[in-house]
Amino acid sequence: MGPIVRQRRIPPPELGPMLGRARLRAGYRLREAARLAGLNPSYLFKLESSQRVPSRTVAEILAEVLRLDEAERAQLFAAAVGDAGRDHPLKRSA
Repeated sequence: MGPIVRQRRIPPPELGPMLGRARLRAGYRLREAARLAGLNPSYLFKLESSQRVPSRTVAEILAEVLRLDEAERAQLFAAAVGDAGRDHPLKRSA
């Protein structure tokens, strides 16, 4: 059996700017928000610039740290994936 190749997910274009606005509204610089969320600042930058989509776990953490409202949470959770990053099946079993 060969390696499993997943298709890269493209985030909705409005997701990154929404995260950036929410971070600024919460009063955090990028590094501070990343530290509070337990993320690498470059990964948070990629999320905010619509280059990546978060795992469901990271989306839940960001929603709390950035104090997202209900509509923002819905937008973030709709884009989040359940089988990547921290939620990847191989990482869960490790």
